[in-house]
Amino acid sequence: MRKELLPGEQVIVVTRPQPRTLIVPALMFILVPALAAYASAWIVKGGPAQLIPLIKGSAKEWTPWLIGVCIALAAWVLLGYCLPRVMTWHATKYTLTSQRLVTRYGMLRRRDQQVSLHIVHNVVIHQSLLQRILRSGNISLETGYPTSMVVPDVPEVATFRNFILDAINDLPRDGVPGSEGMMHNPDAARPWDTREGGRDER
Repeated sequence: MRKELLPGEQVIVVTRPQPRTLIVPALMFILVPALAAYASAWIVKGGPAQLIPLIKGSAKEWTPWLIGVCIALAAWVLLGYCLPRVMTWHATKYTLTSQRLVTRYGMLRRRDQQVSLHIVHNVVIHQSLLQRILRSGNISLETGYPTSMVVPDVPEVATFRNFILDAINDLPRDGVPGSEGMMHNPDAARPWDTREGGRDER
Protein backbone atom coordinates (compact mmCIF):
# COMPACT_ATOMS: atom_id res chain seq x y z
CA MET A 1 0.00 0.00 0.00
CA ARG A 2 2.81 2.44 0.79
CA LYS A 3 4.02 2.23 -2.82
CA GLU A 4 0.60 3.45 -3.97
CA LEU A 5 0.31 6.46 -1.70
CA LEU A 6 -0.31 9.88 -3.15
CA PRO A 7 2.11 12.75 -2.42
CA GLY A 8 1.83 13.69 1.24
CA GLU A 9 -0.55 10.81 1.98
CA GLN A 10 -0.16 8.76 5.17
CA VAL A 11 -1.70 5.46 6.25
CA ILE A 12 -3.89 5.87 9.34
CA VAL A 13 -5.22 2.34 9.89
CA VAL A 14 -5.39 -0.99 8.06
CA THR A 15 -7.94 -3.60 9.11
CA ARG A 16 -10.02 -6.54 7.88
CA PRO A 17 -13.71 -7.40 8.33
CA GLN A 18 -14.90 -8.47 11.75
CA PRO A 19 -13.96 -12.18 11.95
CA ARG A 20 -17.42 -13.35 13.05
CA THR A 21 -17.80 -15.01 9.64
CA LEU A 22 -15.02 -17.40 10.68
CA ILE A 23 -16.87 -18.80 13.70
CA VAL A 24 -18.62 -21.59 11.79
CA PRO A 25 -15.52 -22.53 9.71
CA ALA A 26 -13.47 -22.63 12.92
CA LEU A 27 -15.98 -24.97 14.58
CA MET A 28 -16.08 -27.15 11.47
CA PHE A 29 -12.28 -27.24 11.40
CA ILE A 30 -12.30 -28.70 14.92
CA LEU A 31 -15.33 -30.97 14.75
CA VAL A 32 -14.96 -32.52 11.30
CA PRO A 33 -11.50 -34.12 11.84
CA ALA A 34 -12.65 -35.34 15.26
CA LEU A 35 -15.77 -36.93 13.77
CA ALA A 36 -13.73 -38.45 10.93
CA ALA A 37 -11.29 -39.97 13.42
CA TYR A 38 -14.13 -41.32 15.55
CA ALA A 39 -15.86 -42.82 12.51
CA SER A 40 -12.61 -44.41 11.31
CA ALA A 41 -12.02 -45.98 14.72
CA TRP A 42 -15.60 -47.25 14.75
CA ILE A 43 -15.08 -48.83 11.32
CA VAL A 44 -11.81 -50.50 12.36
CA LYS A 45 -13.52 -52.01 15.42
CA GLY A 46 -16.12 -53.64 13.18
CA GLY A 47 -18.94 -51.20 13.67
CA PRO A 48 -20.38 -51.61 10.15
CA ALA A 49 -20.50 -55.42 10.56
CA GLN A 50 -22.45 -55.05 13.81
CA LEU A 51 -24.77 -52.54 12.23
CA ILE A 52 -25.33 -54.58 9.05
CA PRO A 53 -24.81 -58.29 9.75
CA LEU A 54 -24.98 -59.15 6.04
CA ILE A 55 -21.52 -57.65 5.40
CA LYS A 56 -19.91 -59.35 8.39
CA GLY A 57 -17.95 -61.75 6.21
CA SER A 58 -16.50 -59.06 3.97
CA ALA A 59 -16.04 -56.37 6.63
CA LYS A 60 -12.25 -56.40 6.34
CA GLU A 61 -12.47 -55.82 2.61
CA TRP A 62 -14.71 -52.80 3.07
CA THR A 63 -12.75 -51.27 5.94
CA PRO A 64 -10.11 -49.40 3.86
CA TRP A 65 -12.78 -48.03 1.53
CA LEU A 66 -14.99 -46.82 4.36
CA ILE A 67 -12.04 -45.15 6.08
CA GLY A 68 -11.14 -43.54 2.78
CA VAL A 69 -14.67 -42.18 2.48
CA CYS A 70 -14.42 -40.65 5.96
CA ILE A 71 -11.11 -38.99 5.12
CA ALA A 72 -12.41 -37.76 1.76
CA LEU A 73 -15.52 -36.23 3.34
CA ALA A 74 -13.44 -34.49 6.00
CA ALA A 75 -11.05 -33.13 3.38
CA TRP A 76 -13.96 -31.95 1.24
CA VAL A 77 -15.45 -29.99 4.14
CA LEU A 78 -12.11 -28.47 5.16
CA LEU A 79 -10.91 -27.59 1.66
CA GLY A 80 -14.26 -26.81 0.08
CA TYR A 81 -15.94 -24.94 2.92
CA CYS A 82 -13.49 -23.76 5.59
CA LEU A 83 -10.48 -22.78 3.49
CA PRO A 84 -12.33 -20.58 0.94
CA ARG A 85 -13.98 -18.58 3.71
CA VAL A 86 -10.72 -18.06 5.54
CA MET A 87 -9.02 -16.97 2.31
CA THR A 88 -11.87 -14.60 1.47
CA TRP A 89 -11.64 -12.97 4.90
CA HIS A 90 -7.85 -12.72 4.74
CA ALA A 91 -7.94 -11.23 1.23
CA THR A 92 -10.33 -8.44 2.27
CA LYS A 93 -8.59 -5.33 3.54
CA TYR A 94 -9.75 -1.85 4.51
CA THR A 95 -7.10 0.88 4.38
CA LEU A 96 -7.79 4.38 5.64
CA THR A 97 -5.26 7.04 4.71
CA SER A 98 -5.16 10.77 5.32
CA GLN A 99 -6.82 11.27 1.90
CA ARG A 100 -8.68 8.09 0.90
CA LEU A 101 -10.52 5.02 2.05
CA VAL A 102 -9.46 1.99 0.00
CA THR A 103 -11.15 -1.43 0.15
CA ARG A 104 -9.75 -4.53 -1.53
CA TYR A 105 -11.47 -7.86 -2.00
CA GLY A 106 -10.20 -11.19 -3.35
CA MET A 107 -6.85 -12.79 -4.08
CA LEU A 108 -6.97 -14.39 -7.53
CA ARG A 109 -9.80 -12.13 -8.70
CA ARG A 110 -9.22 -8.79 -7.01
CA ARG A 111 -11.70 -5.95 -6.74
CA ASP A 112 -10.55 -2.55 -5.51
CA GLN A 113 -12.75 0.35 -4.47
CA GLN A 114 -11.69 3.73 -3.16
CA VAL A 115 -13.17 7.10 -2.34
CA SER A 116 -11.44 10.39 -1.74
CA LEU A 117 -12.28 11.77 1.70
CA HIS A 118 -12.60 15.36 0.45
CA ILE A 119 -15.84 14.49 -1.39
CA VAL A 120 -17.44 12.64 1.53
CA HIS A 121 -20.50 14.50 2.86
CA ASN A 122 -21.62 12.13 5.58
CA VAL A 123 -20.44 8.98 7.37
CA VAL A 124 -23.27 6.66 8.46
CA ILE A 125 -23.07 3.48 10.57
CA HIS A 126 -25.56 0.63 10.10
CA GLN A 127 -25.60 -2.18 12.68
CA SER A 128 -27.59 -5.33 13.20
CA LEU A 129 -28.18 -6.67 16.71
CA LEU A 130 -25.28 -9.13 16.38
CA GLN A 131 -23.02 -6.41 15.04
CA ARG A 132 -23.88 -4.16 18.00
CA ILE A 133 -22.92 -6.95 20.38
CA LEU A 134 -19.61 -7.46 18.57
CA ARG A 135 -19.06 -3.69 18.13
CA SER A 136 -18.83 -4.04 14.36
CA GLY A 137 -20.99 -2.53 11.64
CA ASN A 138 -21.34 -1.33 8.07
CA ILE A 139 -20.03 2.13 7.22
CA SER A 140 -21.67 4.09 4.41
CA LEU A 141 -19.80 7.04 2.90
CA GLU A 142 -22.19 9.45 1.22
CA THR A 143 -20.49 11.46 -1.53
CA GLY A 144 -23.40 13.17 -3.24
CA TYR A 145 -23.20 10.78 -6.17
CA PRO A 146 -26.00 8.28 -6.98
CA THR A 147 -24.08 5.43 -5.37
CA SER A 148 -22.39 5.60 -2.00
CA MET A 149 -19.49 3.47 -0.79
CA VAL A 150 -20.44 0.83 1.78
CA VAL A 151 -17.76 -0.92 3.82
CA PRO A 152 -19.22 -4.07 5.43
CA ASP A 153 -18.47 -5.58 8.84
CA VAL A 154 -15.90 -3.03 10.01
CA PRO A 155 -14.48 -4.02 13.44
CA GLU A 156 -14.67 -1.38 16.20
CA VAL A 157 -16.90 0.55 13.83
CA ALA A 158 -17.33 3.62 16.05
CA THR A 159 -13.57 4.06 16.38
CA PHE A 160 -13.09 3.57 12.65
CA ARG A 161 -15.80 6.17 11.96
CA ASN A 162 -14.00 8.61 14.25
CA PHE A 163 -10.75 8.03 12.38
CA ILE A 164 -12.54 8.89 9.14
CA LEU A 165 -14.06 12.07 10.58
CA ASP A 166 -10.71 13.16 12.02
CA ALA A 167 -9.03 12.58 8.65
CA ILE A 168 -11.75 14.61 6.89
CA ASN A 169 -11.41 17.41 9.42
CA ASP A 170 -7.62 17.52 8.88
CA LEU A 171 -7.92 17.87 5.10
CA PRO A 172 -6.81 21.23 3.66
CA ARG A 173 -9.70 23.39 2.47
CA ASP A 174 -7.99 24.16 -0.84
CA GLY A 175 -8.06 20.51 -2.01
CA VAL A 176 -5.94 17.41 -1.60
CA PRO A 177 -2.57 17.24 -3.42
CA GLY A 178 -2.35 14.43 -5.90
CA SER A 179 -6.10 13.77 -6.04
CA GLU A 180 -6.72 15.37 -9.42
CA GLY A 181 -7.50 12.02 -11.05
CA MET A 182 -10.08 10.98 -8.49
CA MET A 183 -13.81 11.70 -8.30
CA HIS A 184 -14.53 15.31 -7.52
CA ASN A 185 -17.68 17.39 -7.19
CA PRO A 186 -16.70 21.06 -7.24
CA ASP A 187 -20.21 22.22 -6.26
CA ALA A 188 -20.39 19.97 -3.18
CA ALA A 189 -20.16 21.48 0.27
CA ARG A 190 -17.16 20.65 2.41
CA PRO A 191 -17.60 17.67 4.79
CA TRP A 192 -17.09 19.73 7.91
CA ASP A 193 -19.88 22.10 6.83
CA THR A 194 -22.45 19.34 6.32
CA ARG A 195 -21.60 16.80 8.98
CA GLU A 196 -24.54 16.87 11.36
CA GLY A 197 -23.52 17.85 14.86
CA GLY A 198 -19.86 18.31 13.93
CA ARG A 199 -17.12 16.54 15.82
CA ASP A 200 -18.90 17.00 19.15
CA GLU A 201 -21.52 14.45 18.03
CA ARG A 202 -19.08 11.63 18.49
